[in-house]
Amino acid sequence: MQKIYVHPLPVRIWHWINAFGFVAMIVTGFQIRYIGLIDLMSFRTAVVVHEWIGFVLIGNFFIWLLFYLFSDKIRVYHPELSPMKHFRASFRQAMFYGYGIFKGEPNPHHVSVYEKFNSMQSMSYQVIMLLLVPLQFWTGVLLWDVKRFTGMIDMLGGVRVVDTAHVLISSSSRDSSSCTSTLRPSVTPAWLTSSP
Repeated sequence: MQKIYVHPLPVRIWHWINAFGFVAMIVTGFQIRYIGLIDLMSFRTAVVVHEWIGFVLIGNFFIWLLFYLFSDKIRVYHPELSPMKHFRASFRQAMFYGYGIFKGEPNPHHVSVYEKFNSMQSMSYQVIMLLLVPLQFWTGVLLWDVKRFTGMIDMLGGVRVVDTAHVLISSSSRDSSSCTSTLRPSVTPAWLTSSP
């Protein structure tokens, strides 16, 4: 049996950078958000590490985007343009995940180099990578320098709105069983309450 690498080496490296980066972002994000609850490092160190890793991940995202835009691998992300065909494929996949997998039925999607995502994964990945991740980066950059981006932040409803969007977007990409919704900050960070 011949090995097929569904993810080329640059994409695998990109995934590992993201994996380490996202873990560090979650840890430092909790440290920043819940002062006193988690004390792995000082608040200032957590902020600096969070910012630097954030910029590394932004650069990494653009490397991913350029790799796919300028290679034939972009076909992996081409959506199914027929709504009925997409709905049928998504329904078959949902039935497999909800029932067929437990009965030992074969997966209706067959992975190949140019079709690594089933219809449900493809749509989810497009929403995450082309909408949520850029929004996450944008809100992060706005929070990185509140004074510089005061006009934009005020237009969006203020620092609390931008911060809430930043936290909710990051929460949406994590496991829904996360306990983040039950935690309350013991101290409100000064940068959330101070006006520019």
